[in-house]
Amino acid sequence: MTMTGRERVRRALEMDYPDRAPRDLWALPGVILYRTEEYQATLKRFPPDFDCPPVKYGKSERAVPLAGKTGRYVDEWGCVWEVAEPGVVGEVKQPPLKDWADLAHYQPPWEVLNNADFSEVNWACANSDLYMKVGSHARPFERMQFLRGSENLFIDLGYACREVYQLRDMIHDFNLRDMEMLVKTDVDGISFMDDWGTQTALLISPAFWREFYKPLYKDYCDMIHEAGKHVWFHSDGHIAAIYPDLIEIGVNAVNSQLFCMDIEGLAAKYKGKITFWGEIDRQWILPRGTVEDVRAAVRRVRRALDDGTGGVIAECEWGVHDPQENIEAVFETWLEEMD
Repeated sequence: MTMTGRERVRRALEMDYPDRAPRDLWALPGVILYRTEEYQATLKRFPPDFDCPPVKYGKSERAVPLAGKTGRYVDEWGCVWEVAEPGVVGEVKQPPLKDWADLAHYQPPWEVLNNADFSEVNWACANSDLYMKVGSHARPFERMQFLRGSENLFIDLGYACREVYQLRDMIHDFNLRDMEMLVKTDVDGISFMDDWGTQTALLISPAFWREFYKPLYKDYCDMIHEAGKHVWFHSDGHIAAIYPDLIEIGVNAVNSQLFCMDIEGLAAKYKGKITFWGEIDRQWILPRGTVEDVRAAVRRVRRALDDGTGGVIAECEWGVHDPQENIEAVFETWLEEMD
């Protein structure tokens, strides 16, 4: 029996024997902008099992869009970004709260939530057979970096100054309000994110992560689950230390850089307890490897995680320099019969 995308994803999350691993392709902006025909051809050949309904947030009073392919723009929180290469997001170069004195007068962009229009979301969910997943604003660690600057924030966390708690709680209040709005819609799942890992470890100690950030994440998970929806979480880097915590607080699916970690070790500990939402190595194999290298990487993931019961998503990220044949090889290999 061929399943719809929605049923396939739900069965994967619930370890209930989907007919195949659901597909999820992430294309970075440069691919969508400059390799449009390749991108559309790949989507046509390997249709995704996910979609995102039209969630429309209000206009920020501080945002200034990028005028060209490179240059400077300002996000909705007032963080000034610089883009040096077309098709990438850029980096924050002017954090608005570099000086703690500015915190007393700073407010989140409440107008983005106050003027949001979700009126088309439920219709889109009702008229699609795909799994409808929406991303939230919640990325508390990264937003704190954008507002303070990374170096400042790590010092703040090290000294545990009073202001860093105030900033965390202000951002968390904004995120909770966002979640409250999203969980009232008919979407199937809601995602949030923070990039926590270096190539070999967390950016902060696991103990401090559990004290300072884990309670925030639990609030998001509880709210999403209470509404009967699935929780999706993304983090780059080596995050093996917090996998058991993510499982404990109720994350249903985690997107992490498996090839930074011990894939087989993760499978031995956590297979069947959380869904592995991709991925295939985008640092080396997808941009620099051959098609056979890509196939070998997918087979390694499948040998460790894919026994047919579910718990895996065939996800990969398409970077602007990745050959199209490598991306297509990912999805071709996920369709192979396993020994």
